[in-house]
Amino acid sequence: MEPVLDRRTLGRALLERQLLLRRSGLTTEAALEHIVGLQAQVPQDPYVALWSRLAAFTPAGLSALLTERRAVRLTLMRGTVHLVTAGDCLALRPVMQPMIERRLLSSFGKQLAGLDTGPVAAAGRRILDEQPLTAGRLGELLREQWPDRDRLALALAVSARVPLVQPPPRGLWRRSGAAVHLPAESWLGRPFAEDSTPDSAVLRYLAAFGPASVKDIVVWSGFTGVRAVIDRLRPRLRPYRDENGTQLHDIDGLPLPSPDTSAPPRFLPQYDNLLLSHADRSRVFLTDEHRQRFLLSGREKRGGLLVDGFVHGTWRIEERNGSATLTVEPYVPLTARDRAAVVEEGERLLGFVAQESEKRDVRLT
Repeated sequence: MEPVLDRRTLGRALLERQLLLRRSGLTTEAALEHIVGLQAQVPQDPYVALWSRLAAFTPAGLSALLTERRAVRLTLMRGTVHLVTAGDCLALRPVMQPMIERRLLSSFGKQLAGLDTGPVAAAGRRILDEQPLTAGRLGELLREQWPDRDRLALALAVSARVPLVQPPPRGLWRRSGAAVHLPAESWLGRPFAEDSTPDSAVLRYLAAFGPASVKDIVVWSGFTGVRAVIDRLRPRLRPYRDENGTQLHDIDGLPLPSPDTSAPPRFLPQYDNLLLSHADRSRVFLTDEHRQRFLLSGREKRGGLLVDGFVHGTWRIEERNGSATLTVEPYVPLTARDRAAVVEEGERLLGFVAQESEKRDVRLT
């Protein structure tokens, strides 16, 4: 009989491994590797995500990783843009490559029907090796050779077959820049890893997000054939069950925090992987209604507020005329103690995000 883990135990384990029970002393680079990168299609999201996790995080430090080519932005897990270390870019992209081709190209199957995407990818790489371009401009140049094809579909065919990074200034702190693309190997000056088996990536997921089910691993990664991977890794894993009887897997020897461990308030960005990397998200959301409300709030670019380890509401910051306001909208009434802790953490967040604003205010609706 596998031990049964309730959702508070699973939640505390997730918070511990995601560096959210207490701020970690890890460096920014080490933290990125520990949590296997950060979803980053919103360029400023990783800064808030790391500020909430690290004791000595500075925006300049993360921006320096990007300009020094020690960290990059590229398409990885779930076919979405992630911020990862250069080493993880080279190690993870070959593992994710089949999924990326499958997902990205399936969106434009009709537009690419009957087209050999190999020559398109080769042409796109030659163009991008000469200069970084947006997807739109790349597509325009490719249409000179394939005039009967959709320009976005052509650019997508390149990005699916050729690993592309988004170089700075995209992703720098408080900076904006177009999402231009360059071949990752050219930018980093190093080749990709030859090993494309997913075993190591699955182990890293479990270390950062476990204990987890096969479906959880699929949601995080987009992999197929995960059960076969688990079978290969089984001697290194410890089995559990959740309260619904679903089998969970974890790396043997990793401890689990007590479900009564204190979890302070944390502000997470809209697309934090903590909120997106499980099929069963009851370890993060108190109710399914809260989960649905949070997904809908994405249209308003709201982040998630954690109280006692669960999403208790959303937040956003508005800056105008030298003032910055953090508006917090809880899903449920907060105790006086929790309200005070949320305001205190919110004031620290405003001091980080809007330190140049003369007036800063936290509002709980």
